[in-house]
Amino acid sequence: MINVDKLKEERERISQELSSGAIVNDRERYQQLAKRFSFLEKVLKLDKTREDRLREKKHLQEMLANPKEDDELKKMAKEELAQLEVTITAIENEIENKLFQAEEPDRDILIEIRAAAGGGESALFAVDLFKMYSKYIEKQGWKLEVMDSSPTDIGGLKELIFSVTGEGAYAHLKFESGVHRVQRVPETEASGRIHTSTVTVAILIEPKDVELNLNPADLKIETFRASGKGGQHVNRTDSAVRITHLPTGTIAGCQDERSQGRNKEKAMRVLKARILEKMQRDASNKITNLRRVQIGSGERSEKIRTYNFSERRITDHRINFTLYQLDRVLEGDLDEVIKQLIQEERKKLYESKGLA
Repeated sequence: MINVDKLKEERERISQELSSGAIVNDRERYQQLAKRFSFLEKVLKLDKTREDRLREKKHLQEMLANPKEDDELKKMAKEELAQLEVTITAIENEIENKLFQAEEPDRDILIEIRAAAGGGESALFAVDLFKMYSKYIEKQGWKLEVMDSSPTDIGGLKELIFSVTGEGAYAHLKFESGVHRVQRVPETEASGRIHTSTVTVAILIEPKDVELNLNPADLKIETFRASGKGGQHVNRTDSAVRITHLPTGTIAGCQDERSQGRNKEKAMRVLKARILEKMQRDASNKITNLRRVQIGSGERSEKIRTYNFSERRITDHRINFTLYQLDRVLEGDLDEVIKQLIQEERKKLYESKGLA
């Protein structure tokens, strides 16, 4: 459980600043402090409830330890203690969730999946990862929209970009950035030899208009005919769009929609997300000591997870966590893996803030 003394100290500091005359002239600062004060009040109120329940727990434990107490009363006390334990755990979890969510931006995201080492097998595993995420997103009740895709002739994916919208999407899926390694026997492997391939995943935050306003003069917009499967599926108009941000050289394109306008809209969303990621990465590289606590660096070059099919094993290398339920994970049951990552990040976050 976290150390709430730090939160009480913060509430006292904010209370004093809100009471000062100087804050009246800074309306934005006042609103920020008032919002934070209200949040701390709610958390500390929960903690007071937790302390009350802990006192009740201590009383029941003393009753059970007393040899002179009536057996019937002890039986009732034991049942009440079991219920109390559940209540205390629930309150502690609620406090931790509130504190963690306060640190986490609730933002829509874009996910990029790209085949890397391993040729066709890598592209096929990119499809498996997309299916895994799709099923997990559906279970969470979030919304998924494909932005752009580059399929291969054998049914794989060179690259796929899709958006995820929903409360908590970023907080749960941000851990997926990095290299995902698969170890399995490809269907085309006659000798049964295990191959190792990799796929990279990047999580991009969709910027809000106020955060990133691009100058139209800095954009080079090109249209071309989208590639297709042939026959009736061929798009005979120049509906595909590619946009280049000239100052940074960032490029984004889309050809999945038949409408040039829709492709342009999607390409622009991807472009803005990539530019924002670059800006954030450049800023964090300059002030690495001020970077927020993370599980791993989140870089695409970092191997974060291995999916071993012969052992039905999934291993997250950042927290040394292994689960022998690969089939379930690939069906979208990512809860256990993500839960472990969230717990580790919370631990690091609380330690960095002196709350642990």
